[in-house]
Amino acid sequence: MTSVDTASEALAVSLGEKAGIDLAYMSQLANKSEEEITKELAGVIFQNPVTEKWETADEYLSGNVREKLAVAKVFAENHPEYAINVTSLEGVQPKELDASEIEVRIGATWIDTKYIEDFMRETFETPEYLFERNLMGVQYSDVTGQWNVKGKNADKGNSLVGMTYGTGRANAYKILEDSLNLRDTRIFDVITEDGKEKRVLNKKETMLASQKQEAIREAFKDWIFQEPERRQALCAKYNELFNSTRPREYDGSHLKFPGMTPDIELRPHQLNAVAHQLYGDNTLLAHCVGAGKTFEMIAAAMENKRLGLCQKSLFVVPNHLTEQWASDFLRLYPGPNILAATKKDFEPANRKKFCSRIATGDYDAVIIGHSQFEKIPLSTERQAAMIERQIAEIEMAIEVTKAEKGERYTIKQMEKTKKSLNARLSRLNDASRKDNVVTFEQLGVDRLFVDESHNYKNLFLYTKMRNVAGIAQTEAQKSSDMFAKCQYMDELTGGKGITFATGTPISNSMTELYTNMRYLQYNTLQRLGLGHFDSWAASFGETQTAIELAPEGTGYRVKTRFAKFFNLPELIALFKESADIQTPDMLKLPVPEADYENIVLKPSEHQKEMVQSLAERAEAVRDRKVDATVDNMLKITNDGRKLALDQRLINDMLPDEENSKATICVEKAFEIWEQTKEQKSAQLIFCDLSTPKGDGTFNVYEDIRDKLMAKGVPENEIAFIHDANTETRKAELFAKVRSGQVRFLLGSTAKMGAGTNVQDRLIALHHLDVPWRPSDVGRILRTFKIKKNVEVTDNGKDDF
Repeated sequence: MTSVDTASEALAVSLGEKAGIDLAYMSQLANKSEEEITKELAGVIFQNPVTEKWETADEYLSGNVREKLAVAKVFAENHPEYAINVTSLEGVQPKELDASEIEVRIGATWIDTKYIEDFMRETFETPEYLFERNLMGVQYSDVTGQWNVKGKNADKGNSLVGMTYGTGRANAYKILEDSLNLRDTRIFDVITEDGKEKRVLNKKETMLASQKQEAIREAFKDWIFQEPERRQALCAKYNELFNSTRPREYDGSHLKFPGMTPDIELRPHQLNAVAHQLYGDNTLLAHCVGAGKTFEMIAAAMENKRLGLCQKSLFVVPNHLTEQWASDFLRLYPGPNILAATKKDFEPANRKKFCSRIATGDYDAVIIGHSQFEKIPLSTERQAAMIERQIAEIEMAIEVTKAEKGERYTIKQMEKTKKSLNARLSRLNDASRKDNVVTFEQLGVDRLFVDESHNYKNLFLYTKMRNVAGIAQTEAQKSSDMFAKCQYMDELTGGKGITFATGTPISNSMTELYTNMRYLQYNTLQRLGLGHFDSWAASFGETQTAIELAPEGTGYRVKTRFAKFFNLPELIALFKESADIQTPDMLKLPVPEADYENIVLKPSEHQKEMVQSLAERAEAVRDRKVDATVDNMLKITNDGRKLALDQRLINDMLPDEENSKATICVEKAFEIWEQTKEQKSAQLIFCDLSTPKGDGTFNVYEDIRDKLMAKGVPENEIAFIHDANTETRKAELFAKVRSGQVRFLLGSTAKMGAGTNVQDRLIALHHLDVPWRPSDVGRILRTFKIKKNVEVTDNGKDDF
């Protein structure tokens, strides 16, 4: 393109060729002066007064628009050319929220400590002299995220503290401190057993304390917005912190993609997703299955390289999909220089050589597997520096607390955190799992794409919440490794170098939303004071305590879960700065309509007896009557799942029940097979708790195969995914399913989930033991060339 007629066309070409506004280039294209261009495009482009760079309206009029308006007003006082900025920004300000639209929970860290002290004065009638003499007070540590109520026992003889809002074992100040730290108050008795002191939960006292805790939470909710001046101050602060963001809408309609295969055309949502990756910060492609995330990432990588925004892209994909990704890459762009890892490349003997090839080669893209990515270490200097920086922050906070004569409790907590950081430094960067190869920094990678990013959801969280379901207190080495590498990429690219892609950004726990924000919006969280999980949880999440069925299925128990979001519009506005969300309803993809059928089966007499024995085992484990190496809850729940699938998995001497899951599934599958003989339709059968052995011992796979053959299905029309143990064999097997040669494919969720695209002839899918996560169900609901209805059968319900 050498010339255009209008400034608008010049802008579109500049965005497509320079990934931004280049006035000199636009002036040359349109044969107009820069002043004429900016005048014609007034209101379409804006000069940012801080950077003095020109930005498009969708970029300038998004993000923290309150802050931008305040800055623009200051500049406009002396520079009238910024008046248009002020007018335009005033038009996109989020509506000011009032108290009725804001949920404030006790423990929210954006609330000033003076308000908590005022709440104590008015609700507990704490004597004023205790505050004046500094005997009582409320402290909050930014470093540890810990609240502390000082002098909890100083207010003696106050019936409001000891009875109305407290108990004989835990006064109101202790319960208030627990509430601020999002903890349930628990009362323990100390008993002596075999000469050793042991703490045992006092259920009656704990229940009483729990009722008082709820009373304090309700009192705080009623009190917080009562006084007009306090209400106004809190609303203003909330609006400034959390209601200032206007998510940017990306438009990729001007993108052209030189070098792309001409017979492939990206859909509008894919063009917008590529624009998000080019012009925005770190991106999460939260698109439903079949939306085309693969092509979105490939196109973004090639455009980044063409526009000079990056030199080398690294794609981290599930291990078994590296070759499929390379094939998709070459299908979309036939010409690029790409390097795809194979299993062989990451064997210890070849790994150093392969990493050296990445570092020294001029590749447009490098594709490696998840586990291979983990084996490329960050330099030990960087790993040490990251931990040391955190330790230095804590040491500084300890000094400040000591200087302010802060509570010994707070200092002890920070010392504890410091000690755990030192321990994590040696544990997380366990050298035994990494090789002495080229380090991650030396690869020369400046753009990172992570497919199926939900595999990295188990990132460690510091939290004070105790025994709350949905908050993982364990971590995966690979997640810590990914987080450290994301921090490095942020330093290198200014927060613009990472793309995560997943169909299930939240698969089975609410904390995954925060985890995604930590990976991709780390600096935003720090700026808003939400660096600690508890601060984020107190502002946007709520724990709920309810009675639910115990895992062994014979009784009930009280369980606290992190189960509900509040202040959701503000949280979503914040999340959408990085997240590009596309659901099936939004895209209206040509996917088949599914008829879902839940088949509920009655347990056999043997199963009933065995469930009762599971309950007895669970009771023994809870009462600590059995050593954990002999029996534990994990073994019991696993045995329970096996028993629900087929009693012969527990004891293969037991009879084959005529009403077993395998038998019912075979009847249903055979009926469909007969009805669809002419079309040669295929069916998938998922089973996670059994594997084909081939040694004569009982397993569900061979049981289903034998029963299908007994009904007349030829053996060559039934296949196990386990037999395709190489990429070549897997490709051959999938081709047979797509062509109708194989009519039944049996496999587990792990082996037959992501990357199994055999949907051409699929008519039905059966789950024998339904997996826990939504992401593991519905592989059949993909875009089809043939419009048809499909059937999903769930044999997972048991009337136990």
